[in-house]
Amino acid sequence: MKAVFFDMDGTLLPMDTEAFTREYFSRLTRALAPRGYEPKALTDGIWKGTAAMIGNDGSRTNEEAFREVFASIFGAQALNDMPYFDAFYRGEFSGARCACGYAPEAGAFVDALAARIRLVLATNPVFPMIAQEARLNWAGVSPERFERITSYENSRFCKPNPAYFSALCEELELDPRDCLMVGNDTEEDGAAEKVGMRVFFLTPCLINRKNIDISRYPHGGYEELFAYAREARLLD
Repeated sequence: MKAVFFDMDGTLLPMDTEAFTREYFSRLTRALAPRGYEPKALTDGIWKGTAAMIGNDGSRTNEEAFREVFASIFGAQALNDMPYFDAFYRGEFSGARCACGYAPEAGAFVDALAARIRLVLATNPVFPMIAQEARLNWAGVSPERFERITSYENSRFCKPNPAYFSALCEELELDPRDCLMVGNDTEEDGAAEKVGMRVFFLTPCLINRKNIDISRYPHGGYEELFAYAREARLLD
């Protein structure tokens, strides 16, 4: 095995996704209200932009896909407000941490692997890099541990599109068969299997919308993940 890919939300950073989403939008809409954005309109616009990123066919970056939709809703001049969004992620966004948990094992596991194998943060790239690194810090995991962190600026696909994983492997000159994906979402993270990657499902915050039988996959909490890594000779 040459590389381990990690999801973040619900994996390195424990969370109830719905609770986090509510907290995130509550803080974002308050922060942008002075710029004239009505809360529901802004929330709906963000979701439409997110849908454009999820459906991105690789012809543009996810950031470009989002901005195109955002401008179509709020007008091209709204793109001038992007620095205010960046300011939100540098500041008020940190308050959304209250909707997240903390697993000290996450940082310990990443630290244990860092000197032995290539690490990739394969979190869905629908946020800017500022927000990706902020959530890593909430999780107690150093961004410097990762060779690549996917964000909306540097990505052209999203999970669960298998092309997200194949593009990453191609960019990093990795054979997918030499890679492990650790995640908590059977649909999004499980898509890695379609390009030949191995998958470990971390179950404390498991998302399994289609009730997939995960018994054929290695799975469990961090205790089981450490055991799997030792069995795979990733750790002593």
